[in-house]
Amino acid sequence: MPNRSQATGALDCLRAELAAERLVTAEGSTRGAWRAFMRFGRMRFRTAPQADSDGLLLQYGTYAFSGRPMFTVDLTRQLNVSDDSERDHYVQVRCELRYTPTLDLDALGSFHSWFFYDTDPDLDGWFAAMGERLGPLLDRAPAGIDLFEEPV
Repeated sequence: MPNRSQATGALDCLRAELAAERLVTAEGSTRGAWRAFMRFGRMRFRTAPQADSDGLLLQYGTYAFSGRPMFTVDLTRQLNVSDDSERDHYVQVRCELRYTPTLDLDALGSFHSWFFYDTDPDLDGWFAAMGERLGPLLDRAPAGIDLFEEPV
């Protein structure tokens, strides 16, 4: 697979895209995080050869993951990778944006949508549709942003 990065470096790639976006916008906004995630989403990684091995997920809703309810936007890349032992496993590289709940955010409800490289033909269409979903948030600055990678 020429021109594909190791999946083990995916979190560093997302972190670099977010850092570059902050340099351009001078502040962290949802729009900046979304642009960084789209660039990250266009990168290809070496993954196991199966249909669901490289997926993008956008999900949002009001959740109390840390005790206090927050409106949360989760931008996730799920990758099926093989380590040196040839054991396949999934990792998720996530950018979680949290906002203080408001009536207009509560009105958005909850939502999720997946895109998989090897089964979905239109990445640009998915990005456009998800950008529309995020429209009410694009000019807001989140109260907090976390980046992390976790096995699933």
